[in-house]
Amino acid sequence: MSSISNIWNHPKTSAAGLLIAVASVAGVLSQQGVSLGKVGTGTVVSLASALATALLGLLAKDPGAAANQSAGANGAASQQAKLGAWMLIALLIPLPWMQGCTTTSVAENIVNWTPALQSAVATVDSTAALLAPADAPIFTAATIGFDAASNVLVAQAKAYLANPSASVLAQLQNQIVTFQQQVNTALLQAAKIVDQKSQQHALAAIQGVGTIVTAILALVQSISTKAQVARMASDSSLKLAAVEPYLNESQSAEVVAAHYGEPVSVARMQVTQATQAVMNAGF
Repeated sequence: MSSISNIWNHPKTSAAGLLIAVASVAGVLSQQGVSLGKVGTGTVVSLASALATALLGLLAKDPGAAANQSAGANGAASQQAKLGAWMLIALLIPLPWMQGCTTTSVAENIVNWTPALQSAVATVDSTAALLAPADAPIFTAATIGFDAASNVLVAQAKAYLANPSASVLAQLQNQIVTFQQQVNTALLQAAKIVDQKSQQHALAAIQGVGTIVTAILALVQSISTKAQVARMASDSSLKLAAVEPYLNESQSAEVVAAHYGEPVSVARMQVTQATQAVMNAGF
């Protein structure tokens, strides 16, 4: 009964939550290729998600809350602020059904991640010194290929930005999958470290690289055909689901928030969606 009364007493909040749910479900359906039919040049799913976002915008600008504020209704003002924040979240989350992302903009986004990637790899290189003597060799062996893999990926990302051809994209696709597999393998190896402090240091350092690799993988996926994504996924033998128990969502969100200069709460939702998109594609 309390849930029903909450809906009745807070209709705007409930409506906003429902609209966000519609937009989120539409994103998942689009990722899985479910369109539910055509509407003009778009699909039923894209129309539903667009309408949900538009209605959420109307809720966020409802003049009723402003009128209540003049009567001293602080609760209405608080609700208005929350609705505005939800609208911002809905607009900031990069949903796969949104149009306008060009190959060039995605390539620039990938290249923009490369300094953070190189920094994360440098952190990995210095982490062995923080581990117990018996654990350092395990960590070093698990991450020994990160420097070379990151150098190749950075070079290929820049090459694709300069020349977004099919052949260069194929090389970028192969390299990001190769790096992702190295990171996943390293996470499983680090999880075997017995000393708790050493394990925490090791997992955190590897995840710093893994978060960026997953972000780049999601970006590469967005400019690849379904056949190309299927091929990439088939080359990914060690799936993300196998290492997910060792990942810290808050750490990943902080990395993304710092990169895009956005609130951690928004970044957390972006991380969740990007990770789900990658896993749904078979990685």
